[in-house]
Amino acid sequence: MKRLSQKWARQLAVPVIGLCAVLSGCATTENTVNAGNIDPTKPTHFTNPLFENGADPWLEFHEGNYYLTTTTWTSQLVMRKSPTLAGLSTATPVNIWSFSEFERCCNFWAFEFHRLNGPNGWRWYLMFTSGREGTLDHQHLSVVESAGDDPMGPYEYKGSMMPDTWNIDGTYLEHNGKLYLLWSEWVGDEQRNFISEMSNPWTLVGERMLLTRPVLEWETSGRKVTEAPQILKRDGRTFMIYSASYCDTPDYKLGQLELVGNDPMKAESWLKNPEPVFQRGNGVFAPGHNGFFVSPDGQENWLVYHGNSSEQHGCGATRSVRAQKFTWHDDGTPNFGVPVPEGTPVALPSGENGPLQTSIMGAAYQLVNRNTSQCLARNQGGNLNGRCEGDAAAWVVDYTTDGYFRFANNASGQFLGTCEAGALAQTPWINHSCQEWKPVHTENGWWSWQNRQTGKLLGAEQCQGANCDQWRVQPVGPLAITSVQSGKVLAADHCAVGGNVEQQEWKNTACQAWNFKSVEDGFFHITPTGQDNLCLTVEASSIVTGANMLLGACEGNNSQWRISHLADGTQQLVARHSSKVADLAHCGLDNGTNIAQSENLNTICQKFQLRNIR
Repeated sequence: MKRLSQKWARQLAVPVIGLCAVLSGCATTENTVNAGNIDPTKPTHFTNPLFENGADPWLEFHEGNYYLTTTTWTSQLVMRKSPTLAGLSTATPVNIWSFSEFERCCNFWAFEFHRLNGPNGWRWYLMFTSGREGTLDHQHLSVVESAGDDPMGPYEYKGSMMPDTWNIDGTYLEHNGKLYLLWSEWVGDEQRNFISEMSNPWTLVGERMLLTRPVLEWETSGRKVTEAPQILKRDGRTFMIYSASYCDTPDYKLGQLELVGNDPMKAESWLKNPEPVFQRGNGVFAPGHNGFFVSPDGQENWLVYHGNSSEQHGCGATRSVRAQKFTWHDDGTPNFGVPVPEGTPVALPSGENGPLQTSIMGAAYQLVNRNTSQCLARNQGGNLNGRCEGDAAAWVVDYTTDGYFRFANNASGQFLGTCEAGALAQTPWINHSCQEWKPVHTENGWWSWQNRQTGKLLGAEQCQGANCDQWRVQPVGPLAITSVQSGKVLAADHCAVGGNVEQQEWKNTACQAWNFKSVEDGFFHITPTGQDNLCLTVEASSIVTGANMLLGACEGNNSQWRISHLADGTQQLVARHSSKVADLAHCGLDNGTNIAQSENLNTICQKFQLRNIR
């Protein structure tokens, strides 16, 4: 990630890369933007809790976005994404994985996602606890692996480390070139934390070693519990922060170990702090099951945790997501302080308002002008060069909030906006309304993009006549089409004419990756990668609800689709011949659940997202 320091930004103007696409006239490419500009419409603080019903939170800031998961109790893993911390409270919840198998279908708890250099290179490994419907007696850990470097997936199931025993709250420790799993389980009437070495992010090797037992008075309120281990590193030191006492009491809290030896698998390598390091206070009860994240500029350490608003609340849906900055004691140990009172303004993490130059994760698109047939792109001179080629013409269309998106250029790591006197240019991200755009569908798949600050539409350079402000938003493939309901991908059961289209777990197999080929106006043929003669079609060109979707010949308008960009950051696939949308049958989670066309009911079963799989 490329970050620009705020100190530098206050002293200097950040040069922008001009684009001679226009809003009202074409401005010079010598414009600069004051990176210290503050948008008065944007908050400068947030308050806790971020949102209700958010137990066991895990939060990361990665390449320009915060990503957050919390316990769901359902059969789905939910991720929220936002460029701002406060924005997570209203971010669209997207299901990025789901199970229906009896042995691990239900009661999803405590998701964590870690970016590790695994057998397939840098991937996100999402670990979670699940079990069987109607009981909590079979909870155990599982791991899924991302297809590429995007925390939003798609994900592939890799395995369960200990499928036949009760185990929860898994996390990773990387130390001296080795990978370790830390987790919690019951032994008699005690819930204990353990550690074991791993050969890869889903496989244990060797013996386990006991890390913590609940033997101190402050670890035994309600029940004898030590759980939810988390790793915190600084200046060559490694700490393990864990949750202690029963979560159904107001005395749930955090304890601390420090790795003082070289071998994490030796008990004498760990030193236990005799006192808790974070506990109830300021009207916040049972603060625990935490995670850690770093501010966007890398200068601040932050704690994310859940807490309750009343002594009477327990382990259920009353637990809410909270975040606060923490510091360090003079002896180098973490100083978490006390919980911030609810409703107290908390300054945003440093660097959240930029300037930030980064590679946003997500599917890339080309913006092809309806009048000129040229792409919005950046060449060495910074102008619109007309060629729809390479990263210079590739933009990640990234959802922000309130129905608005931002355009992040793959070549420059900068964002399209009107931040200097209304002139269109690429600049580092400064979280300003001048860098946000609302999609407006015109006709036949063509889209206009309205700037949030100016209210004007994005237009093309030196364009004469009509439709200069209309664009085809062309996906750059190959991409996965993921269901917002299940996290599974659209696939054909075989890559041949008549192959039924259904949802499947991502396996990186044939007919799970798709290309979008422009055919007319803003409509596309959607073809399996490597099968250009086959298209996503509606069977027999039917216009009725429930008509099946399958692979067929790329002929007629029943094989043509437009992408509808919705105000919550999701997409719909709309059939040209019927104006109906792709629909996941019965909102099912099973592999093999059918895809057919339906009236547009704007349900989660009809919402999809395109995902980069490279």
